[in-house]
Amino acid sequence: MTGVDINRAAELLYQAHQARVPINPLTERYPGMDLAAAYAVQQVNLRRRLTAGAVLVGHKVGLTSKPMQDLLGVGEPDFGYILGDMVLGNGSAVPAAAFCAPRVEPEVAFLLRKPLRGPGVTVDDVRAATEAVAPALEVVDSRIADWKLTLADTVADNASSGAVVLGDWVPYSDDIDLPTAGASLRLNDTEIDSGLGSAVMGDPAVAVAWLANALAGFGTEILPGQFVMSGSFTSAAFVHPGDETATTITGLGTVSLTFE
Repeated sequence: MTGVDINRAAELLYQAHQARVPINPLTERYPGMDLAAAYAVQQVNLRRRLTAGAVLVGHKVGLTSKPMQDLLGVGEPDFGYILGDMVLGNGSAVPAAAFCAPRVEPEVAFLLRKPLRGPGVTVDDVRAATEAVAPALEVVDSRIADWKLTLADTVADNASSGAVVLGDWVPYSDDIDLPTAGASLRLNDTEIDSGLGSAVMGDPAVAVAWLANALAGFGTEILPGQFVMSGSFTSAAFVHPGDETATTITGLGTVSLTFE
């Protein structure tokens, strides 16, 4: 893709986000869009929003679990950015119409007290840099119509990020065993899925290390005070107006969100 194509693709996604009207897959319009071009599209819209006054508060790793990879037919993770206006309050309500086709998934968020900059970041580095962890819900959303997308499409679309809800931060210690932690995903008080932290690349901390090393290729690091959404323990559930969603992660607590 040329630089002109990358900017045009970014504009299409930006307008889809603003209007909440999804578009056809970018890979149909630009069949030569590889992952490098897709991340370039993502970065165009990140720069656009930062220039407009948004604040980068975190990062997300997506497609870390087999259920999510199977859902979208891909075989590797991806990453995106989280801005301050994407963070919703625990127990709050949000209009479903604020999204194109929202789904929710349970995750653990990592809050950093020290920077992580790849390459060569290890799980031990992640643990040493982590101040606290929290139960979280990610609202994933696709500006690509009907979620019919390739890995390149979702990467360009900020890894299908929509919003995040964070629970209370729990000081991190070696006593917190995230691979064995269980997540219960509930929709309208009914458990619809469950999973273990080991579904996230074997250990959610592995996903954070992967992200730090992947960001190194863009000259970027994860900064102190930023948080990382490490990936879903389960598949993602569609939500609609009137739905109440919640997840409880063992040892960490509960987080919830209602869709109006």
